[in-house]
Amino acid sequence: MSIKLARHFNTEIISADSRQFFKEMQIGTAAPTPKELSEAKHHFIHHKSIDDEYNVGAFEKDAIQCLKTLFKAYDVVVMVGGSGLYVDAVTKGLDDFPEVDKNIREQLNNKLETEGLETLQQQLKALDANTYDTIAIENPHRVIRALEICIGSGKPYSSFLNKEKGKRPFKTITVGLTAERPIIYDRINRRVDIMMKNGQLEEAKSLLPKQHLNALNTVGYKELFNYLNGEWTMDFAISEMKKNSRRFAKRQLTWFKRNQNTLWFDYEYDFDDMIASIDVST
Repeated sequence: MSIKLARHFNTEIISADSRQFFKEMQIGTAAPTPKELSEAKHHFIHHKSIDDEYNVGAFEKDAIQCLKTLFKAYDVVVMVGGSGLYVDAVTKGLDDFPEVDKNIREQLNNKLETEGLETLQQQLKALDANTYDTIAIENPHRVIRALEICIGSGKPYSSFLNKEKGKRPFKTITVGLTAERPIIYDRINRRVDIMMKNGQLEEAKSLLPKQHLNALNTVGYKELFNYLNGEWTMDFAISEMKKNSRRFAKRQLTWFKRNQNTLWFDYEYDFDDMIASIDVST
């Protein structure tokens, strides 16, 4: 859909997928194919290495600078991607969090090492159920970040979200695709099978020496690392990839449904009807 929109408006695409940034992660992130990349110019696809320090704050700055340049040539720019925090960083700006004692993060990292992620997840659930329900709960960095704010400020992490920010100098129109849950889950399961057929195991094997990096602590890689480290069987690793992908999709839906202004279309949409519903004139 993003390519169709870009071609319709004769414009370019900004990717806000936080894992497609990394050039070493192609199969497991379902990055655009060479054919798709040739159909519309994309930005922020494979422009970083997993060895680079790159976070949402850096992406916000880079994407805003990119938009300033693109808006000199185009009236409309398309942004696509499933990383809700990264989308919001560009369209709304990042939330402002208080400074907290650095020792808190060290203590939480130690707790992660000694007691495991589930203990931290349950702690977050007790302190801030809203954040527990919406963040990437399988990502220890996200969990620890939320917890350190909860502990350091004495307030829920979610209480600092969605405060009034300076308005962006552009209008944002948000478009989403929807389908019945069984269809979404079936497509996720088939996508995992396709990625494995396309060489996802070999890609994970090549990245095994760097499995400790944050960029690789993501669905589709961490499960195969467990297989390659002899901890899981292949069948179990694949079933966990599918289960964790379904969980992630559920959280994505929760995140994106918070935006009451989203224009939702069935996945079998008619493109002309969609274009007729999108008003870019104001």
